[in-house]
Parts: sequence; structure tokens; C-alpha cells
Amino acid sequence: MKGTTRATRILLAAVCWLGLVLLTSARAEDFAPVLEGRRLTFPADHGAHPEQRTEWWYITGWLTDERGRERGFQVTFFRVGTGIGADNPSRFAPRQLILAHAAIADPNTGHLLHAERVERALDPLAGATVGQTRAWIEDWSLTLADGAYRTRIRADDFELDLALTPTGPPLLNGRDGFSQKTPDPLNASFYYSRPQLAVSGRLRLADTDQPVTGRAWLDHEWSSEILPEEAQGWDWIGINLDDGGSLMAFRMRRRDGSTLWAGGTLQEGEQPARILSPDQVKFLPGRRWQSPRTGADYPVEWEIEIADRRLSLRPLMDDQELDGRRSTGVVYWEGAARLFEAEREIGRGYLEMTGYWRRPLGL
Repeated sequence: MKGTTRATRILLAAVCWLGLVLLTSARAEDFAPVLEGRRLTFPADHGAHPEQRTEWWYITGWLTDERGRERGFQVTFFRVGTGIGADNPSRFAPRQLILAHAAIADPNTGHLLHAERVERALDPLAGATVGQTRAWIEDWSLTLADGAYRTRIRADDFELDLALTPTGPPLLNGRDGFSQKTPDPLNASFYYSRPQLAVSGRLRLADTDQPVTGRAWLDHEWSSEILPEEAQGWDWIGINLDDGGSLMAFRMRRRDGSTLWAGGTLQEGEQPARILSPDQVKFLPGRRWQSPRTGADYPVEWEIEIADRRLSLRPLMDDQELDGRRSTGVVYWEGAARLFEAEREIGRGYLEMTGYWRRPLGL
């Protein structure tokens, strides 16, 4: 951080270390389980769910500036229950942590510009509101008001001020929003997506402000379970299709690289969404890229079989690794990608890969 003293940096490092300890020490039994049959209702479920352990509002998308240059972007707010201080009436009790990641994938630099924050939930410094989308850490924020999302991020290397307008209702994943992650339904989340968000706003890079437009995707997911012991990580895509539809697909991956569980949601054009069963989703890794910083080896190109369709995924650029060790403790690959069918581009979105550096313990 610019302008911080050595003492401030030491204190920040201590706070981050404490946050990571809390992330991995909270017990699932301290929080409400995710059970099938609970109906998601809106707008209430746009807000925070502190009765569950882990929650995130995850925005990814593509931006185009006035010169036609394309970049990817990510804004994520995490809320994590610590399992500490539940009986403490003090507002300073560390019951909840708020974490945030933001990144720009810029082919002009060839790597991610990214920033991260972590704070204890304490109004007005940081928090996540129940009943409505409002998550913030100081001057970083994500809100939903008057039918549109708004995010503001100010980092040393970039700034974002974006409006993201939904083009349809929330898209429930899994069985009416109950998204199973392993053969055991205990490992599940409540999960919905907002694909095809129309984006407009401002991007600052290298002290230059520029208007941008684009398309984005928001995932809102919450659960009380952490990564099951038999899983090494996961691979996920969220793609806005050119026909106006969307594709979300994921797989949980074992340590040997085989698939533990898979699923997804496919909406073609204006047709009703199809929920994809585990046997309808296959992730087949292709060309790999090794990070020069962490040594992690990522498959950055994929063949993905969705029901009776074979699709190809290719990245905007190879180096889209995000080092979140100062906040979530996780290093992962989160990047802009294009989706092809028979060599014809059919959509754009994001690919996420975890567990290629180390197994993510806390999220």
C-alpha cells in the first residue's frame, strides 16, 4: 500500500494472519446447514446470510473501451463467519470477516492487475447487509438498488466504477437453488446467478480514465461446509452466450485430477434453463501454463462436454493467476475466456481454477 508506515504494514499483516486462522478453524456445526427444500426468495436472498459460514458475491466480465480494447475484470466480496464471539454483545466481537478481491486482466500487460482487502465486519468500516445486496470495505463496495448493481473499487493500479443491469430474473442453479457439490448432499450451497449483466461505467488505468461498456456475470453463493477432504479443488465456468443465454458448469476435482462431482445450468437463447446432471458435464484439460511466481501448473485451455455438445475454452491470456494469500490465503487462476463450438466463438465469460497451487482450506 502506498503511504503506509512500517508499523501499519506489520499490523495489517497480523490482522490478515488472524483472519486466515479464523477461516480454517470455524466449525460447520457452528452454523446453519444448507438443506434442500428451502425456497430462495427475492429481494431478501440478495442480502447476506450470517447464519451460514461462507458467502460470496462474485462478479466477472469483459469490458471494452472507446478504442475497442478488451479487458477482463473481477470484483468479489466474501463474508466469512468465524464461529467466535456469538455470545458476546460487543459490536467489536470478531463474528464476521469481510474480504474482497478485485482484478483487471489486461493483454497490454500480459498479467493480472489485482488488489485485495480484509477487515472485521464493523459498521461503518466493513460489512455485508442482511436483506439487500450491500457489501463494503471502506471505499470498496457492491450494492443493488433500483434494479441495478453498482461496484466501486479504488486500488493503487486501477479503479472501477461500474453499473451492472440485469436482463432477467435470478437464475437458480442446482435443484431450485440447492447446489450439491459431492455425492454427499451434505456438501452443498445455496446458489443463484445473474448472467448477461449489461455493464457501463468507468475504468482508470495508468492515471487515465476511460468509459467502458461490456457484459458481466454475478454469482451469489452461501454455505456452511468447507472443501471436503477428498477434494483437491474445483474448475468452474460462467459464460454469457452470444444467443442471449448462459452456461454455468463446474466440477469438484480429486487429488489425482479425476472428477468427484459435476453440474451446471444451461440456458440456450430464450429457452427455459436446463439443469445439468453430473454425467452431462465433462471437463477435459488441454494446453497448460506454469506460473513463474508460484510454480502452479494450470490447464488454461479446455474441452468441455455439455450434454451432447463439445465445446472449447480458450483464455484471453495465459497469466491470470490471482495471489490472494494476504486475504483468503488462496492462490487461484481466475480469468477471462472465450467459448467456441466447432471453431466458432459462441460466448465469453470467466474460468476459475483452484487447488493447482495448494488445496484451498478455508473457502
